[in-house]
Amino acid sequence: MHIADLQIYYVDNLELIQSERNVAKQENMFRTYKKMLTAFDRSRLSKTQQLDYELILYEINLHIERIALEKKWLLIKPKRISTEGLQNVPMGKEWYAYFLKKWVDAEVTPDGLFQFGLSEIHRAKTAMKAIEKASGLDSLEFQNYINRPIFFHTNVEAIQNNFETFKKELLPKLLGAFPKVAELPEVYIERGKNKAYAQVPAYYAELRNTFYYNYFDTPFNKRQVAWIYLHEAIPGHHYQIKFEEQLEKSEIKQLFSYNGYREGWAAYVEELGNEFGAYTTQFDELGKWEWDIIRSVRVSMDVGLNYYDWSDAKALQFWQKHIQGQDEIAQREIARMKRWPAQVITYKYGANKILQWKAHKAASLPQGKEFPWLWFHTKILENGALPFSVIDTMIFGN
Repeated sequence: MHIADLQIYYVDNLELIQSERNVAKQENMFRTYKKMLTAFDRSRLSKTQQLDYELILYEINLHIERIALEKKWLLIKPKRISTEGLQNVPMGKEWYAYFLKKWVDAEVTPDGLFQFGLSEIHRAKTAMKAIEKASGLDSLEFQNYINRPIFFHTNVEAIQNNFETFKKELLPKLLGAFPKVAELPEVYIERGKNKAYAQVPAYYAELRNTFYYNYFDTPFNKRQVAWIYLHEAIPGHHYQIKFEEQLEKSEIKQLFSYNGYREGWAAYVEELGNEFGAYTTQFDELGKWEWDIIRSVRVSMDVGLNYYDWSDAKALQFWQKHIQGQDEIAQREIARMKRWPAQVITYKYGANKILQWKAHKAASLPQGKEFPWLWFHTKILENGALPFSVIDTMIFGN
């Protein structure tokens, strides 16, 4: 049917919409398949087949929703699609609600995610305030202290050595909690030199088994080392992707990929720094929250810009209310959210879903019983990347 994959840039998605005739053919196909699926006796399926069934139904429903939007779009399609954000595009709000479902999960709504962002901002601020209070310093003293030169690297050799040492010391702490954690390909660490990626602290290249940290001759915050390694390497992106590569997946599962799952998993493992001794000082944990508050603010900002028609100035004002002294990052992130609507929400939403499953399991354990980390992580990882609502119902039975 020549159906295009989801693109990160919203303009590409809209430009790839096919002719009225082809869209009608797609609709006929998906509605036929859905009718056949709903008439099928699921009791005949194995557990693995039932998971495939739910995955097919999940995708069909999203395609039917997409097609309904495309049919409306073809009636009003502008000669030129604005590159200034969805609020300048016909049906922009409807497209944003759909992109959210594709990037995050089919069950999400813009209003719900906006409120979720506010709650995560509060959580991050509370955690940062607790670390400040534990230091025994007042707010001004604390800010002056954490900006002292001892908290920053100023040469690439020191940064590289810090990451390599962290890598060596962390792995033994993860044994018995993450399946096959010591059996997968080694992860490599290198300095990133591509300034096209300079807007992020680090990034992972799966074909090279390498994550790259960015250092462009400005002081490198040592508080980034722990959470960056957790997120990009082990047990984050490198570990999850290499684990998934060795799975024997059904033909159905091989058809689909869910970046929201991958980003959610990598953000989730940052939350485990204290449980597995990755955050050896309160300042390591602070580094995690310093980036977490940015991710949290982005959730509500993304909805504001793309669904509530916020101006750039209003979005910046919202940022400044919660984050001080980083307006350059704010401007960059505003441009990113307008160009790539919904993508930034995947980190926080996914991590939160996994933390909810963890809390539910912990609450069910007898008093004093240790949390079954290996069982829990195996349940999440053993089927590869899936939509969160499918995992919720089919894996955890919620």
